[in-house]
Amino acid sequence: MPFTSLGLGDDLLAAVADQGYHTPSPIQAQAIPAVLSGRDVMAAAQTGTGKTAGFTLPLLERLRAGQAASNNQVRALVLTPTRELAAQVAESVATYGKNLPLTSTVVFGGVKVNPQMQRLRGGADILVATPGRLLDLYQQNAVKFDRLEILVLDEADRMLDMGFIHDIRKILSKLPPKRQNLMFSATFSPEIRALAKGLVNDPVEIDVSPRNTTTELVTQWIAPVDKQRKAALLTHLIQDNNWFQVLVFSRTKHGANKLAKQLESNGIEAAAIHGNKSQNARTRALADFKNGKIRALVATDIAARGLDIEQLPQVVNVDLPNVPEDYVHRIGRTGRAGATGQAISLVSADEAQQLKDIERLTQQQLERKIVAGFEPGEPLPAAGALQPPKRKRPKKAKPAHARSDSSGGNGQARNGNGGGGNGQNRQARPANNNSRPGGNSQRRRRPAGNRRPQAQQS
Repeated sequence: MPFTSLGLGDDLLAAVADQGYHTPSPIQAQAIPAVLSGRDVMAAAQTGTGKTAGFTLPLLERLRAGQAASNNQVRALVLTPTRELAAQVAESVATYGKNLPLTSTVVFGGVKVNPQMQRLRGGADILVATPGRLLDLYQQNAVKFDRLEILVLDEADRMLDMGFIHDIRKILSKLPPKRQNLMFSATFSPEIRALAKGLVNDPVEIDVSPRNTTTELVTQWIAPVDKQRKAALLTHLIQDNNWFQVLVFSRTKHGANKLAKQLESNGIEAAAIHGNKSQNARTRALADFKNGKIRALVATDIAARGLDIEQLPQVVNVDLPNVPEDYVHRIGRTGRAGATGQAISLVSADEAQQLKDIERLTQQQLERKIVAGFEPGEPLPAAGALQPPKRKRPKKAKPAHARSDSSGGNGQARNGNGGGGNGQNRQARPANNNSRPGGNSQRRRRPAGNRRPQAQQS
């Protein structure tokens, strides 16, 4: 089935062809006609299946014929959980809509709000936003939804995982009831279906990907190695295989910084990307990685979703994630759009349980390859029989002050000045000492000589 059979206009088809695409992916083949028909849509698809174009293309087609957005008004709203994903969606809108007289902009935390307010003064046909920053702009009367026609919830499961449910409900209460609703998610979990009840009306359901499965286009294997030799093994793999583009995942911000410096010292151009980096630094590092200025991008799980790197050949897990679902999203960065790739995990003996959980989730045993010269002193336990997947329990909503705006589930405050890109949800400390009930009782400070040393954050 070619793109020409889906009902898109010639200018959109020309933009698609310019990107080198002629045949839609399964999610695109089903979602595009459904959206064009005006129906609400619930679509489940894993990363790398082309779902962004699956809603971007019909969104542009439906908006092209309407009246342009007036001052501060928005005709279509796309909500995403992270800054990186918001930027990716905005780029997709600009790429495919380049031949159309439509306006679009993107807003997220971690950058100054005034330029975003100025861009919204003239209105936007399409607004891509993270929930926290969008609410901030709404409260300042910088954006209005009186004429909203279409709402898109992208990575809905991730938004729930990051504790955005309250923000989403606040946003929904501000929107006109008559609108088209599109919900895209990796799964149709009970939590997603509960959210959908108050969002979509008689939706078309599309499910092109089983839950928590990895694409067959990605070759997966693990290299057992001692923990202290992981950096050396990574250097060896990059140099010995002449890898020119590799996305590396570290569990912590400190670990990402340290590993990037180690690679640099070994003559491998590298940069780290995580929640403590400014948005400008993160954007620059990603751009340098895409254009080949750096060979290795070392990231925390902030990058596990939303990074669209065309034909990324290698993903390496230097640390296995604590949450097994994150493994699926990490390796989903390669093998995209029909391309092949490989995902290598450097696994030490202390990560045996994480490995077991990943294999249990994906229902596949990962091939073990010991790299010559890096034989582990403490071997991994032998692989046992696969156990059935665990049943996922519904998560409780996080307190408002503990939610992340758009950085990848790291407990960052809405204004984007917080840190952490390692999947940890740290509760923000009060801005002053008036934290006890009553507001005027300060915590007694120890004399300087008796104070305990503060623990450093990783």
